Amino acid sequence: MTAGRRLAELGISLPRAATPLGSYVPARRVGHLLHLSGHLAKRDGAVVTGRVGAEIDVETGRGLARQVALDLIATAAEAAGGVDALAGVVKLAGFVRSAPGFDQQPAVINGASDLLVEIFGEPGRHARSAIGVSELPMGAVIEIEAIFELG
Repeated sequence: MTAGRRLAELGISLPRAATPLGSYVPARRVGHLLHLSGHLAKRDGAVVTGRVGAEIDVETGRGLARQVALDLIATAAEAAGGVDALAGVVKLAGFVRSAPGFDQQPAVINGASDLLVEIFGEPGRHARSAIGVSELPMGAVIEIEAIFELG
C-alpha cells in the first residue's frame, strides 16, 4: 500500500510544508536520501513552548511529536514531488526540551515514530535518537529532524 493511500485510509491530511525560519533549506536531496531540517512542535501555526516533565506531560508530548512527524512528511513530500515518492524513513533525531530529571524522551518521540510506521509500514521503521535538552529555538518543546529514502 502506498503512503498516499494509507494517509487517505487513516483520514489524515498533510499540513502545508514548513518554511525555513533562517538561512537554511527545509530539505536537501543527496542521492536517494532526503535530509530534512529540524521541525518544531506547533499547534495552530504557533510554536508550542514549555518543558516535558513540567508544564507538558508525556502524552501531550507524544501528540506533539506525532504532529511534527506529519509536518516532516509534508516537507518531504513537497521536496520529493509527492508523498508516494517517499520509499521510507531512514533516521529520526528527536530533541525534547526537558525539565530537570525528566528521562522519558524516547516515550515522547515514539509519537513520531509510531505514526511513521503506521503510514509507511515496515519501510517506516527507522534508526532514531531521542535526546533531552535544556533549550530549543523559540522555547519549543520538541524539534525533530529526519532522513527519508526516496523511491
